[in-house]
Amino acid sequence: MVDDIIHSIYPLSQQNIAKIKALVEYQSIPKGEVFIKLNQINRSEYFLIEGICKSFLHNPDGEEITISFFDDNSVLSPYTTRTSGERSILNFKALTDIELGVLKAEDFEALMIENLEIRSFGNQTLRNELMHKIQKETGLATLTAKQRLINFRQRFPLLENMIPHTDIATFLGITNISLSRLRKELI
Repeated sequence: MVDDIIHSIYPLSQQNIAKIKALVEYQSIPKGEVFIKLNQINRSEYFLIEGICKSFLHNPDGEEITISFFDDNSVLSPYTTRTSGERSILNFKALTDIELGVLKAEDFEALMIENLEIRSFGNQTLRNELMHKIQKETGLATLTAKQRLINFRQRFPLLENMIPHTDIATFLGITNISLSRLRKELI
């Protein structure tokens, strides 16, 4: 639940967790639905309670290119990194049925302003997002495709058997055929 997600990022007091939880509404999203759309207004923060989703963009040929994956008990990219002028700069799609905890970004920001502990949680969430993006960028620049797949498996141990391999391939910056060859090689 939301408590576990928060504790995995930053140890908040029960009182401050309760303040955040009081703002959360729950949503169920079916597999395949794009629930955050590029260029559309979005003013929310998201806890992914259950399921798997991805952020993605389309390349010039119209193909989906996976930017990030999110699985059970995580926080989606924070509002400040996912929007510009209140409009989403990414698409988010449910790869399985998902359960979200959603709160208004402005309400969460107000909590951060008034409460140092909640601000620390928010800042740690931003640092985590930045670190994941830097690790992906440096991996794409410095690692072989095989090393990137090994790193992917370490970070997301069960995802490979649960989601389309085309999504994994685009995340790794390789073709689906290359991914298939690497998977056979690493058995």
